[in-house]
Amino acid sequence: MADRTLRGMRLGSQSMQTEEGVEFASRQRVQFRTADGETFDVIFASDAELPDRWQSPKSGKEGVLLSPDGTPVDLVESEIKAARTHWDMLLERRTRDELEELLEDRLALLRERRGGSARKGA
Repeated sequence: MADRTLRGMRLGSQSMQTEEGVEFASRQRVQFRTADGETFDVIFASDAELPDRWQSPKSGKEGVLLSPDGTPVDLVESEIKAARTHWDMLLERRTRDELEELLEDRLALLRERRGGSARKGA
């Protein structure tokens, strides 16, 4: 069986595909700085929207985006919206009175199914 081994190339360790005709996406290197002064680089696509903050891969601390001249980019806090809850989205579609009426209808249906119409006051 030893005389039947494959000779030549190591299987799986080298690719036969070349980079001929491959066009790589353009990239940009962006710098971030943490509160303790650590700076680190992150590579993004050249057309990507850059985040204001990024987590350092070494320390795990949050870094602030630096402009090309090395100064921190001013963060606009007013652009950050509070997350909308399910309740907020529901109130956009219905008034509180409509919701109360729907609740009473559903409760009445449940009471009918249980046969407890005498429990309405409970």
